[in-house]
Amino acid sequence: MTKNEELRKEVLARRKRILDESRPSSVAYQHERGKLTARERISALCDNDSFLEFGGLAIPDNDNDASKPSYADALVTGWANINGRPILIASADFTVNGGSNGSVGLSKMRSCYERALNDGKPVIQLLEGVGHRISEGLDSRLFAEGVDTLGIQANMSGWVPSVAAILGQGFAAMTVVASLCDFVVLVRGISSMGIAPPPLVKAAIGETCDTESLGGADFQANRNGVADYIADNEAEAFELIRRYLSYFPSNSAEPPPIIDTRTPEPEFENKLVDIVPTDMRIPYDVRKVIRGIVDAESILEIKPGYAKNMVCCLARLGGRSIGIIANQPNYLAGSLDSAACEKASHFICLCDAFGIPLLSLIDLPGFLVGVEAERSKLARRSARLIYELSRISVPNYSIVLRKAYGAAYMGMNGGRSFGSDMALAWPTAEFAAMNVETAVDIAFKKQISQAKEPKNERENILADIRSRLGPLRAAEGFGIDDVILPEHTRHYLIHALAKAPTRKQHRLTTLRTRGIPPI
Repeated sequence: MTKNEELRKEVLARRKRILDESRPSSVAYQHERGKLTARERISALCDNDSFLEFGGLAIPDNDNDASKPSYADALVTGWANINGRPILIASADFTVNGGSNGSVGLSKMRSCYERALNDGKPVIQLLEGVGHRISEGLDSRLFAEGVDTLGIQANMSGWVPSVAAILGQGFAAMTVVASLCDFVVLVRGISSMGIAPPPLVKAAIGETCDTESLGGADFQANRNGVADYIADNEAEAFELIRRYLSYFPSNSAEPPPIIDTRTPEPEFENKLVDIVPTDMRIPYDVRKVIRGIVDAESILEIKPGYAKNMVCCLARLGGRSIGIIANQPNYLAGSLDSAACEKASHFICLCDAFGIPLLSLIDLPGFLVGVEAERSKLARRSARLIYELSRISVPNYSIVLRKAYGAAYMGMNGGRSFGSDMALAWPTAEFAAMNVETAVDIAFKKQISQAKEPKNERENILADIRSRLGPLRAAEGFGIDDVILPEHTRHYLIHALAKAPTRKQHRLTTLRTRGIPPI
């Protein structure tokens, strides 16, 4: 055997050792836990034969166990394609040191981020691990420098899409990394996230808790809104990631992709006029309205289990990506509370960062009021929503479906409040500074009480005021652009989207228009 043949054999042998087929016991361990390996996850998510690894031969400097080397330092990194588009991917390997973050692994992660920044490509992170590697963290010589990958990751925000799926244990560093991403997926029954796991909580403050109550999927997604979606299994998580990326450009300098248009679902499109009741007191599901307007099977709702009075979703209209925020009248009457403002604010940032037009569907009685509402810092959360609306650089549209009351109407981008490109209303719309009956009971209290027939007097006042609150009167004063029939909504929006630029040039300062702060 020649020297060259020996060198080639050594390289091939080393490369083979890092693959799953050379590590049957580790693979069996992961499968026994009901989970895929790091490399199997990449294969399941990405296009066939598209993965090109870098850093596979890396091992820690202090890796002294030759019989069980820390292959790839617990992190598999490389290039791949999803739906034919290039992405960078990092998949934690729990079978190596519990998927902990070591210095070499962090260097590989840094390389992923830097390549994403330089090349303008999305980053996908499949996470499972125990956090920072303790053996490297209990030495000030090693720990004092800190970790620069978090800062680099934050700099990607708003430039390239970033997605994280926590597919097992995800406390500590895994949670911090995931929380800096735009879209976070958990798997019910196996995912957890939080600042510290139960044993550390017990040791630190003496509090006893279990994983589900501290950081389980339902707790973090539906109660806290920290994660965006819960999948039932890993396969569904990967399908969600593929769907999510399909709405976005590779970076904020590019326009969102356009695909073939699909007409709305007939059962909703043909019944739009009947979905929204004329009686303001009757609730309905605004998602039926959305399904009657957008392309069939194009809706991806974000944080569906959190702040249910606000629906935020990605969809398509005529094949074009669009982001929708909508009040949900069948939950808290669609009123804006702190969680709803928080949810919508982040979603507006996300869409605006990547050139996705925004549509507001408005039907709400106002902001939630009361002691609990104030304790939830609603004043600040609502101000954040208004602040984000004022910064929108993408085309944006609003449609009043029914109630448009108070400052919350402005908080939903109603009318001319923030330079909406098209402000419309359905015939069922009603505009007022506050709930009409409440306003009458306050403003006309004395007049009603002194009347010979107080009940009739109140009804007469209500009728007189309501005659001045309709959409036609709003259009007469040019507070809105037009009153349209529900069945014409899709046509109006598709026409508007087709002629709109990706961004409003007078608001565009740099290619990276903004960051997307965690909420």
